Amino acid sequence: MSTPDMSVNLAGIALRNPVMTASGTFGYGAEFAEHVDLHKIGAFVTKGLCLKPRAGNPTPRIVETPGGMLNAIGLQNVGIDAFVAKKVPFLRTVDTPAIANFFGGTIDEYAEMARRLDEIPEIAALEMNISCPNVKQGGIVFGTDPSCAASVVAACRAATKKPLIVKLSPNVTDIVAMAHACVDAGADALSLINTLIGMAIDLKKRRPVLANITGGLSGPAIKPVALRMVWLVARAVKVPIVGIGGIMNATDALEFILAGASAVQVGTASFINPGAAQTIAEEMEAWLVANGVADVKSLIGALET
Repeated sequence: MSTPDMSVNLAGIALRNPVMTASGTFGYGAEFAEHVDLHKIGAFVTKGLCLKPRAGNPTPRIVETPGGMLNAIGLQNVGIDAFVAKKVPFLRTVDTPAIANFFGGTIDEYAEMARRLDEIPEIAALEMNISCPNVKQGGIVFGTDPSCAASVVAACRAATKKPLIVKLSPNVTDIVAMAHACVDAGADALSLINTLIGMAIDLKKRRPVLANITGGLSGPAIKPVALRMVWLVARAVKVPIVGIGGIMNATDALEFILAGASAVQVGTASFINPGAAQTIAEEMEAWLVANGVADVKSLIGALET
């Protein structure tokens, strides 16, 4: 058959294929440019950004686990001013959508970040990380309380005209309730899932392996949880879904698309193979050819139950 149509539309962003990179696993794009042809993937997502630079947590802050890895990086980033001065120039050289992941400690900080990012023409869309504690409300995590999530999403919606993607935490009782709250408040798309909370212990030292004690679990171990949540949310809301969680190959990516995702993000796989996102996109196209599928969009939500 002829070359299949791999293009998808994500909340108004035209992607040449459904494969994106996940925040925190791909730097700001330039770091992976020698390993990945950025013109062969759909989009890339920056490391999470906030108003001021952050050093992150003390080391050790990454540990391999059976079926995945734990990280407690602590949202280390250069801050918005350095991002504009030192990272944005590279974005002008790439004809692939760059999506800025961002966060804050208060609703006002989130809104200010959305406003600052809205002013950058090279940024195609914003992805909100709401798995952060609200420092003005006793540390409640924005992404675990629907009303809190709705408030911060609404504030960011008012601060930007760019497509607004909200990244959902799996560490909740009802992921569908969280999805509804974010969409009702103005989210144009949802990405899920963020990492699960876990820990690792060094038996000989009788101490936690991570200096932070707990960290975010990612990789193949969380894929079944992520698939279920994507399937649940895709049936409940009308906005596009980006599937994340343990995507290591084209088969994994296509399973998320069948579950209802319009696009996917590759994260932990890039630590094993820096070119994983490009490889997965190429393997997906080969699968479509081999199976006579003319358009990848025909697979979105096509799971038979």
